[in-house]
Amino acid sequence: MKPNFQEKKATQVAAMFLKFGGGKMNYMKLIKLMYLVERSALLEWGRPVTYDYYVSMPHGPVLSETLDRINEGAAPDSDSYWVEYISASSDYQVSLLKAGCSEELSEAEDELIERIFKEFGDWNPWELVDYIHKNIPEWVDPKGSSIPIEYHSIFLAGGRTHRDAELIESEIEDLAVMSNLLG
Repeated sequence: MKPNFQEKKATQVAAMFLKFGGGKMNYMKLIKLMYLVERSALLEWGRPVTYDYYVSMPHGPVLSETLDRINEGAAPDSDSYWVEYISASSDYQVSLLKAGCSEELSEAEDELIERIFKEFGDWNPWELVDYIHKNIPEWVDPKGSSIPIEYHSIFLAGGRTHRDAELIESEIEDLAVMSNLLG
């Protein structure tokens, strides 16, 4: 069991990247930057930021729920935090609709987002795709489809042992149980 997707946190991560990028960004670049934040958080802290679902797609890993928000917006008759702050995609771009807040993000998460942007923010989307294909071992070419990326494979790719990966995954599952019990 995984904790539920944290739409507010995903929105706030995206909003920070869009703010750093001048308010507008190619959505493929945004999704790659967000994946790099998730991956770094998992490897550094043993937990993700948004609890999104990761999948390998032809152009690299993506955050599945976040990509759905970009491509489809909010479900009908639902309150979506995302659509308040991030525009629908147009010409492969998304824009910041209003100044984002980051009250859901910790100071460490803010610093991680800023660090990822400083390292990769000037790269174009295709440079990021190429980098990820060569340097992110958990990504597997899905041959035109998509393949789930599990935490375990990220931990192993990041140099953790199987045992360490299992222990961290168990802690994340315990968090999911607690989160679901508390609603």
